[in-house]
Amino acid sequence: EVQLVESGGGLVQAGGSLRLSCAASGFTFDHYAIGWFRQAPGKEREGVSCIRTNIGTTYYADSVKGRFTISSDNAKNTVYLQMNSLKPEDTAVYYCAARPWYISEDWWEYHYWGQGTQVTVSS
Repeated sequence: EVQLVESGGGLVQAGGSLRLSCAASGFTFDHYAIGWFRQAPGKEREGVSCIRTNIGTTYYADSVKGRFTISSDNAKNTVYLQMNSLKPEDTAVYYCAARPWYISEDWWEYHYWGQGTQVTVSS
């Protein structure tokens, strides 16, 4: 059974940091790309960052470049999203998702999804 489990969300003040984790199981981890997406109330789901786990190719949305860092620990089948200099506009439910091999910023191209973790940034 494929499972993606996010953790690490919470409430933080603007300028603070959080690290999200996405623990994967049930598939060959390094055959997949893992993406982080977020959805705020009343807004569409948007791509934040993704990584091709076998070679480390990454993508970042312009809104998070220089503040967020994605990484993969293939021994632990886990992808991390280090979020620094958080802003109130980063507030959203953050999801991780998996698709075979290639990274994509488009959420509809991902096959498997986690349940999401809430990130709230106060001003």
